[in-house]
Amino acid sequence: MAWASWTTPGVFSGRGGVDTDESGVVQGDLTVHTTWDGTEVDVTVQYTGTSDWFTLVGSPVRCPTEEHSRALHQAVVAAVRAGGGATLTGVAVGELGPTAPPARTLWPTRSARI
Repeated sequence: MAWASWTTPGVFSGRGGVDTDESGVVQGDLTVHTTWDGTEVDVTVQYTGTSDWFTLVGSPVRCPTEEHSRALHQAVVAAVRAGGGATLTGVAVGELGPTAPPARTLWPTRSARI
């Protein structure tokens, strides 16, 4: 079974942070973690240096390849930096490639959806 994961610490969220299932909006100095299990990705965030993880609203999402999961991770990091209550709602991962543009240009809505 294929799997991969990425972690990016020290991501400072833009105003409005990210929307999570467990805690609502979190913002500030965050760590973004993405895990791909071969068919879907789970995306979580935590306040950098703490132990509690929060699931991004819309996670998990189906994801066909490791390359797509890496592109999604980078798009999430960009969305966290943009803020605006970023979520994974409405993500079509197959449209992402290894050079996916920042989240706001993929799904321009009131909140930064990726």
